[in-house]
Amino acid sequence: MSPVGEHPIIRAMAWDPDIYLTFAGPRFRPVLDLLQRVTHEAPARIIDLGCGTGNATPLMQRRWPDARITGVDGSPDMLARAREAHPDVTWIEADVAEWAPEETADLVFSNAALHWLDDHEDLFPRLVAMLAPGGQLAVQMPRNYHAPGLALVNETALDGPWRANLADAVRPVPVHEPAFYYRLIRPLVAELDIWETDFIHVLDGDNPVADWTKGAWMSPLLAALDEPERSEFEAEHRRRVALAYPKEPDGTTLFPFRRVFFVATV
Repeated sequence: MSPVGEHPIIRAMAWDPDIYLTFAGPRFRPVLDLLQRVTHEAPARIIDLGCGTGNATPLMQRRWPDARITGVDGSPDMLARAREAHPDVTWIEADVAEWAPEETADLVFSNAALHWLDDHEDLFPRLVAMLAPGGQLAVQMPRNYHAPGLALVNETALDGPWRANLADAVRPVPVHEPAFYYRLIRPLVAELDIWETDFIHVLDGDNPVADWTKGAWMSPLLAALDEPERSEFEAEHRRRVALAYPKEPDGTTLFPFRRVFFVATV
């Protein structure tokens, strides 16, 4: 997919479930928003693409208790948490960019996963093709790459003595404007509901935005460096983030975060 902005994002991901789940509350809000806009009354087969630790699974099971749910993710560590918490669900370790179901689904759900993949021009038509008649594709992706919280990871990576070791770990912004997805998907479906939300996460901690990004964005970069360069890089990133997101008088930190959503019905 061609670049859609000037800031690169991390090319390779290495997920730390413990750090990721530290912010499970704020990260769970988009799941609720997306699921409540799904209108399918009784999907028999549900696919959760990029399911992570399976945080959406209990909501799906309560809403559609008779559905067969399959979670697909490329991280064995995240899937280990999902299997432990929900042993009654089918969990598949696979590359989401290449995986295809053996049968069509009534709901293909993906929360905060597809922005890690390139070639959205080909990806989303392929996902629509996974749906049975009347099925729905429900997607949420962060679209916050120009804000300091994510941009500073990459800017720091490319602005220091570690640049030579990290330059290959960044890539162009992966998510287009909402109009791009409307024009791409609308001709393929009967209905398309698309919207954006600016969440204002209120975080506790000394430097919580830096901790948030360390749970995903920073992990592959830190892994690419040896000491003492690793610690120096992380310290410089944390310094920049703390300046960009100062504490409020009550000690919390506000973290604005924009996300794009859509539910497509075939």
